Amino acid sequence: MYLSRFLSLHALWVTVSSVIQHYPSVWGHYDVCKTQIYTDEGKTWDYTACQPEAIDMMKYVKVNLDPPNITCGNPPETFCGMGNPYMCSECDATIDELAHPPELMFDAEGRHPYTFWQSTTWKGYPKPLQVNITLYWNKTIELTDNIVITFESGRPDLMILEKSLDYGRTWQPYQYYASDCLNAFNMEPKTVRDLSQQTVLEIICTEEYSAGYTANSKIVHFEIKDRFAFFAGPRLRNMASLYGQLDTTKNLRDFFTITDLRIRLLKPATGDIYVDRQHLTRYFYAISNIQVVGRCKCNLHATGCREENKKLLCECEHNTTGPDCGKCKKNYQGRPWSPGSYLPIPKGTANICLPSISSFGTPPKFDRIWPNISSLGVSNPNQANVCDNELQICQNGGTCHNNARCICPPAYTGVLCEKRKCEKDPEGCITGQGAISLPQLILLLLPIAPLGLSGGFVF
Repeated sequence: MYLSRFLSLHALWVTVSSVIQHYPSVWGHYDVCKTQIYTDEGKTWDYTACQPEAIDMMKYVKVNLDPPNITCGNPPETFCGMGNPYMCSECDATIDELAHPPELMFDAEGRHPYTFWQSTTWKGYPKPLQVNITLYWNKTIELTDNIVITFESGRPDLMILEKSLDYGRTWQPYQYYASDCLNAFNMEPKTVRDLSQQTVLEIICTEEYSAGYTANSKIVHFEIKDRFAFFAGPRLRNMASLYGQLDTTKNLRDFFTITDLRIRLLKPATGDIYVDRQHLTRYFYAISNIQVVGRCKCNLHATGCREENKKLLCECEHNTTGPDCGKCKKNYQGRPWSPGSYLPIPKGTANICLPSISSFGTPPKFDRIWPNISSLGVSNPNQANVCDNELQICQNGGTCHNNARCICPPAYTGVLCEKRKCEKDPEGCITGQGAISLPQLILLLLPIAPLGLSGGFVF
């Protein structure tokens, strides 16, 4: 009895698995670029929109400081605590335990007691102590979680977070931070909670993260998830709605896309309304951690992103190529390149690149795909490959013979065994044995265009 129950449950599981294996999660992860499906003509590829998983982008970041000599320790100097100007320490670039170089903004927190980057102190008052910290990846990134900056000093009185979409050539503000927004930037203070779907792209100034130094006020946020929540709900349970909005709302996807980030530190925390000129060593910037989580932008044409020669590159599929899968591969330019689409939910639209087509009256650009295009009857089989088990695959169980012709099963005919014989299936056959039109040929080659496809299922 137990064995029969087990077999019944096993059969049910196999049935359910076979039904759901071709459908990505309803949460819309888009983690599969293609799956094999079975049709009346046999196995073929079902292409879907796809994207890499979100990762810690700080593992691949590069950092630049302006001015370049703004890091403390060269020469050694003393800095003191905000709460107690008489509790002081030393910064010395020549001693590991006392050095605070820029890479400690995003290192693994392992060195005792803690690690952080630190600027020189405000000994040059009234000259402003200002620093630009530029983070860059040489890659287009789509942000998926909050940007979080953790300070070891007090949070700055004035700060601007900026983004670039063109590798630092131009910049635009992401958010302003101030203890007094109206006085500093002539902007009314707001929080992200004051926004809505209609104003989600608004650039705001917030006073929420510019309080003076206290033990629990070290963190500054740029809220990505709160903006997602306007479309996906407060707990981000309706990701399908968010993905639909990213496809249809103008500039929404670009808002969460960057190539570079710049943190402009304009005034350090003072803790008071005035600066204590007798203790200028209290005023400096120190950052222990920066969190940036996102995915490589691959235009919905890849599920992977790899580092090569210190650069991040999408592992492009759908016959696309380039750092962001932003163009069609050579010999796959049969239609203009287009990014994938999240719609329709949940699998999206792949918009794969098609094989190139030579115009009539000129030699084919890619003979392996377009042999003897005048008739496709291949009057001289020795001039071109009709089948090769890679690009030109015999359909419906046909076998390739010497790359010259497909040997078809009794019920099928055609150059690639793509047509049913009329006497076997009168309702479904294609009459006539003339030339196949170019639109028919494109549809015929869609499932066989990619190179090197494996035969296994993708779950």
